[in-house]
Order: sequence, then C-alpha cells, then structure tokens
Amino acid sequence: MFEISAAQLNQTTVCEPILRLLPEWFGIESAIAHYVQDIDLLPTFLAWSQQQVIGFLSIKQHNDFATEIYVMAVHPQFHRQGVGKQLVEFAEQELQLQGIEYLQVKTLGPSRPNLPYAKTRAFYESMGFKPLEEFLHLWEGNPCLQMVKALSVRSQSIH
Repeated sequence: MFEISAAQLNQTTVCEPILRLLPEWFGIESAIAHYVQDIDLLPTFLAWSQQQVIGFLSIKQHNDFATEIYVMAVHPQFHRQGVGKQLVEFAEQELQLQGIEYLQVKTLGPSRPNLPYAKTRAFYESMGFKPLEEFLHLWEGNPCLQMVKALSVRSQSIH
C-alpha cells in the first residue's frame, strides 16, 4: 500500500535516485541534471510506501489555466501497481481546486519508435490525455509529443 503527500518544493534529494533507476526513460545525463535542478523549484507530489519514497510527480504552472506534468517517475519495483495513476489523480484533484483547467505532459513522440515511451503514451492515454501535437525540433534530436487533458474545474457557488 502507498500514499501520496501534498506537493512540496526541495525534493531533489529523494527524487534523483528514482530517476537514475530508470535509464530507459532518463538515460541522458544532461536531461537528468536539468530535472534535478528544476525539481527543487517545482511543486512535487511524493508517493510513499513504508516510509520510503517510491515515486514522484513535479508540476510546472504555465498560466492561470494550464499546468504541466514536468517530470514523473516511479521506482521500477513499483511499476504497474497504480502508483503513477494515483500520483496523476492526486495532482489533478489539487489542480482542480486551484481552478486549473488544462493539464499537459510532453513525452517522446511516436515518430521515434521506442517501447518504454510507447508504454508511457499508453499510460497517459489511459488517464484521459489526448495527443495534441508532435514537435520535431523542440527537443534536440528527439520528437516531442504534447498531450493534454481538460480538467473539470469545480465551480464555486456564491452564497
């Protein structure tokens, strides 16, 4: 069993080791360095099991209406156990309360065949994200697929 904790800053220390366990997704050292630098500055949700961090999701707010899943990773021993799903659902609930209407994620595009990233795209599609556009030159040497999901914002009633 695991639980998700509210977003906090300064979580690089517990997140970096998980990134390094996933070379299929995070195998470019310069990208890891960039993620590590940014995680401390971004709200990061943590998944815990037996007082150990087993996954995380960092978000980046672009404006009053749109936020991005900037980076998400789950310890390989906990893959396919619902950790990623719960991280995304928890983040969505928090963002809805803040009035965020759209959640996006960027991942390796389908024009570069890659089995781990095909699984990543399938995961996000199962969570309700839709492919929006593939950018061939956003990331040097790698196609970037932007996926987006409309969040149902909870309206505030006037009393």
